[in-house]
Amino acid sequence: MQEDWDHFEPMLSALLRRMPGLEACEIQQLVNCPESFTPDMRCLMGETPGIYGYFVLAGMNSSGLSFAGGAGKYLAEWMTYGYPSANVWPLDIKRFGNLQSSRTFLRHRVMEVMPLLYGLKVPRWDFQTGRQLRTSPLYDRLDTQGARWMEKHGFERAKYFVPAGKDLLALDQSKTFYKPDWFDIVGAEVKCCKEAVCVIDMSSFTKFELTSAGDQALVLLQRLCANDLDVPVGHIVHTGMLNERGGYENDCSVVRLSKNSFFIISPTDQQVHCWSWIKKHMPNDPQLHLEDVSWKYTALNLIGPRAMDVLSELSYVSMTPEHFPSLFCKEMSVGYANGIRVMSMTHTGEPGFMLYIPIEYALHVYNEVMSVGQKYGIRNAGYYALRSLRIEKFFAFWGQDLDSFTTPLECGREFRVKFDKDTGFLGRDALLQQRVEGVRRRLVMLVLEEHDRDLDVWPWWGEPVYRSGELVGGTTSSAYSYSLERHVCLGFLSARSPDGSPAPVTPDFINRGDYEVDIAGQKFPAKAKLYPFSSLFTQQKRRREEMELSNFQSK
Repeated sequence: MQEDWDHFEPMLSALLRRMPGLEACEIQQLVNCPESFTPDMRCLMGETPGIYGYFVLAGMNSSGLSFAGGAGKYLAEWMTYGYPSANVWPLDIKRFGNLQSSRTFLRHRVMEVMPLLYGLKVPRWDFQTGRQLRTSPLYDRLDTQGARWMEKHGFERAKYFVPAGKDLLALDQSKTFYKPDWFDIVGAEVKCCKEAVCVIDMSSFTKFELTSAGDQALVLLQRLCANDLDVPVGHIVHTGMLNERGGYENDCSVVRLSKNSFFIISPTDQQVHCWSWIKKHMPNDPQLHLEDVSWKYTALNLIGPRAMDVLSELSYVSMTPEHFPSLFCKEMSVGYANGIRVMSMTHTGEPGFMLYIPIEYALHVYNEVMSVGQKYGIRNAGYYALRSLRIEKFFAFWGQDLDSFTTPLECGREFRVKFDKDTGFLGRDALLQQRVEGVRRRLVMLVLEEHDRDLDVWPWWGEPVYRSGELVGGTTSSAYSYSLERHVCLGFLSARSPDGSPAPVTPDFINRGDYEVDIAGQKFPAKAKLYPFSSLFTQQKRRREEMELSNFQSK
């Protein structure tokens, strides 16, 4: 494009003020050219989901010169070996779908992206443009009840619910690396999840149905999944879909609906990636069918000890563990609505149920649940409460704690790997080799000590972790545990031999170290654990809940 000195003059003036010595230099050329931007300020890299063998590296967001060497290296590896040598999921083109391809969406979002490139972005900030693209049928109802929204893969999800009378403006402008204004609100939601019952709209989760005329669906899943999917009808299996290196391509829950029909539940941003992975390995068989049914079902997560009471009244059947065991799915009626897939899991480790509701029944079921739940202290909750609950239970999430280089053995999920099942699965050989050689890194829970939640900078993610003064890893996600009254971080630790080469990370290595987490330059002591643990307070509270539940059942 033509040189535009008027446009460049403000930047040149600022440059000369910063570096006065440049005044003696002669400008040879002013380059003025278009630049490409993406909806999330990160470039597009990798194999396209629709055309296998077609690779993309584009959308550099004015960072092409600084990204060129690394981006070119990783893409070359991807094209040559089938995968790059490092986790590049934040840049993977499959994080987007057709829904982000609207010209109007891109025009509005890019106008917002441009000023943010060099801005300081506080934790959990949200884009303001391109919103309300994908919404649950309950969006308007939840919005009127004080929901504050964030966006994931174009889907609006409630972060928390502002009680009536709170200063809404202050909460909307809460931008800090310290204790946020929503702290007490989320704490109340967590408390309700543990003592009564809460409802979280989790409709954004990716949902697929895999069906076949014969056993083709089972054969495919047995090949793709590390766990054993040949289970009785109605059972739920948590499993990973692994690559040949043993790393997670998808972390999902699979329900066997019938002999030859399966319901697959995956993270929200896995919609394109998971679809592409399954289709890539599907045989060309007209009797085998994969359907994306994410839009067909509204998902309500009922969390808390009184969830069974609410559903018992609405379904007129017993929801106790004796009649509805953990990790089980039943299709039943809730209120007037029939055909609701009720599952005894919550993705948090707390008691409760997931309800997958055909969208035409969503509002009715939600209204019935909230109406009946009033006597049990029901309230809405958001994803911040869910995050706190799952991290204190040591539940790792794909895209945050797990990626295509993380194996089940490295994150404590070997119990979800069935080496002895009849069908060999992708990654089996790599895991067997790793089991013999030992893991070179391990996911741990780090509970901060001597950290003042009111005065100190909070951990968010990406903080360095030190063991006995040596850098050994970093955090991948974190949240405040309202039960432990401590910050809890998840992160990976690595070990080194005396000669500096990678060494196996053993339980003895984890347990004998003195740990610190560096938050904004200040190191805080931390306790590292390989398994979740509860404070005396939570243990006592659980005993009380068990006694109350026992008394209720006896009545």
